[in-house]
Amino acid sequence: MYVLAINFKTYKTSYGLRALSIVREADAVAKEYSGLVRVVLLPPATEILRVSNAVSYSSVFAQHVDPVEEGAYTGHVTAEMVKEAGATGIMINHSEKRLRLDEISFILSKARKLGLETLVCADTPEVAAAISILNPHMLAIEPPELIGTGIPVSKAKPEVVTVTVSRVREINKDVTILTGAGITTGDDVTAAIKLGTQGVLVASAVMKAQEPGKVIKEMSESIVKAST
Repeated sequence: MYVLAINFKTYKTSYGLRALSIVREADAVAKEYSGLVRVVLLPPATEILRVSNAVSYSSVFAQHVDPVEEGAYTGHVTAEMVKEAGATGIMINHSEKRLRLDEISFILSKARKLGLETLVCADTPEVAAAISILNPHMLAIEPPELIGTGIPVSKAKPEVVTVTVSRVREINKDVTILTGAGITTGDDVTAAIKLGTQGVLVASAVMKAQEPGKVIKEMSESIVKAST
């Protein structure tokens, strides 16, 4: 199934009632396109419980967890915590929350034990290939210099996407590959799918939009059209 993953980050719309409004709109789209598009919501850790209680058709992933066991780690967030709050998956190694490869491996191992899905971010085809050996469920290619610019990697650097797909598929045939960084419009989504990926990871295009629900629906429609 194709994926539309929405990273809430920490915008003013990312928490409280404003976030819930976007969550409800996203879940309505997830219901409409059920079986065709999987909507994955990535709220801040403080909102996971609230968001998970508000959705019926969307998946809820944590934006990050720390590579630690339960214990004396004040201020850290563990995989056990986000699962208890209602998350069914974890995003790992976003460019704004980088981890070492051994830390990525630690979290992936823990996620498997807990039955949590994983979405790992990579900034280059080489890093994506290395991570694919560790068997995450999803992998997003995101050149950090394009994140938040509105310039989609699928247009600015299409070779990054195609080379990533090629190198990852040599190693891992099953991981779902997403395109991130600068995805703003339905056309950007279409371009990403046509380059061989199975969905997109977006943030500001939805979270800073005047009509978030309209953007989510447009992107979902573009995924369906491009995939068929």
